Amino acid sequence: MAAIGRYNIFRVAGKNSDGLSLSDGDSEVLLPFADVPPQTEINDTITAFVFLNKAGQLLATTKQAFAEVGDFAYLAVVDAGEDGAFLDLGISKDVYVPIKEQRIPMRRGQRHVIYLYLDRQNQRMLASSRLHKYIEEDDFDFEVGDEVQLLISEKTDLGFNAIINNRYIGLLYHNELFADVAIGDIRKGWIKNIRIEGKIDLSLRPQGFGHVLDTKEAILRALKDEGGTIGLGDKSTPEEIQIRFQISKSAFKKAIGGLYKERLITLSDYEINLLAASDATN
Repeated sequence: MAAIGRYNIFRVAGKNSDGLSLSDGDSEVLLPFADVPPQTEINDTITAFVFLNKAGQLLATTKQAFAEVGDFAYLAVVDAGEDGAFLDLGISKDVYVPIKEQRIPMRRGQRHVIYLYLDRQNQRMLASSRLHKYIEEDDFDFEVGDEVQLLISEKTDLGFNAIINNRYIGLLYHNELFADVAIGDIRKGWIKNIRIEGKIDLSLRPQGFGHVLDTKEAILRALKDEGGTIGLGDKSTPEEIQIRFQISKSAFKKAIGGLYKERLITLSDYEINLLAASDATN
């Protein structure tokens, strides 16, 4: 049976006046001619997104939908009324958000992070901005230090909530952000901490020794690019360091301390100098 709200693999079974008939062996779906790729022939294999139209008919499209059922996504409101709102899904079918599923009232022209799901009664696609209803809260498939994909979902007093790997939710703290983030951004992140109560702390930087190595390499590259001298040192302000390298002062000091011990640089309060190979061996 074709999965509604998802991409399916079909065989082109036939042609009629409205388009191509696609079959998965159990069901047939109409692909309108406007969405048929060039040179498509009977018995070809084709991947298409399936949805129900207003009449309840199964249709397919080869257009790229912004999300599938089971996904969190950042979508634009194209229409809104007293009962609900419609969001642009990137195909000919907009997705409906009932008023009861809106965490805050939606207005035309806004964008919201939503979860896309199927209505159990009629199998139509719906969306909700009440994200916590659809978040998994245990059986985490990652550990501290793991790299994950983040969808920035909400700004809070503490920082930004982010959807982790399309399944969980965690927090990026304001005082640990060294780059601009905005709701709807998709970022690479790392698991910083998993608390006893199941709360997850996130970082936009790798954790531990690997982060120090990355920062050391960035500083060495900058020194080489700038003729062997950088106007930052042990007493530079956190703001100056953040502007130059997008890292905390603590991370900066760990990195330059490592480079100093390896006799690759010399340090002063407000300057770093790259040691020449001959100087390092003396």
